[in-house]
Amino acid sequence: MPRVLAVDWGERRVGLAVSDPRGIIASGLPTLEVTSLEQAVAGVAERAAAVEAERIVVGLPLLMSGGRGEAAQAAQRFADLLRGRTGLPVDTYDERLTSAISERRLREVGVRTGHQKGRVDQGAAVALLESYLLRLRAQRGPDEGA
Repeated sequence: MPRVLAVDWGERRVGLAVSDPRGIIASGLPTLEVTSLEQAVAGVAERAAAVEAERIVVGLPLLMSGGRGEAAQAAQRFADLLRGRTGLPVDTYDERLTSAISERRLREVGVRTGHQKGRVDQGAAVALLESYLLRLRAQRGPDEGA
C-alpha cells in the first residue's frame, strides 16, 4: 500500500497525518499555519515530498445531508490545485465529524481544546486518514493482505 498523506485543509491551519508504509497506522504531523491558498498548497506539497507520500487524501467537509456546500467546493479546489502541484493522485474523502472525534480524543487525555486548534486539526487529519485506510483495506479484501 502506498504511503498516504491526509490533509484537513483550512484557510488558516492545515492539519496533516501520514500513514506508515503498510497503511495501518496514521500518525499526526505538525499543523501548518497558512495565510493563503498558495501557501497551503506549497506547504502540503513540500510535506508530501518530505514524507515520500505516494497519494494524498483531502478531507471533504460535506453537509450533514451529504450535500456539497461552499466549504466542500473550496476543499475540492484545494485538492485540484494540490494534484496539479504534486503530480500525485489526490482523493477527497468525507471528513464529517473528524474535528469532533479529535476534540473528544484530546479531552479524554486531559487536553483542553479551546487554545489547541492546531492539535485539533492534526487529530482531525489522523481521524480522516484512519477512516480512509480502513476503507482501502476493506476494498482490497482479505486475500490481498497488509
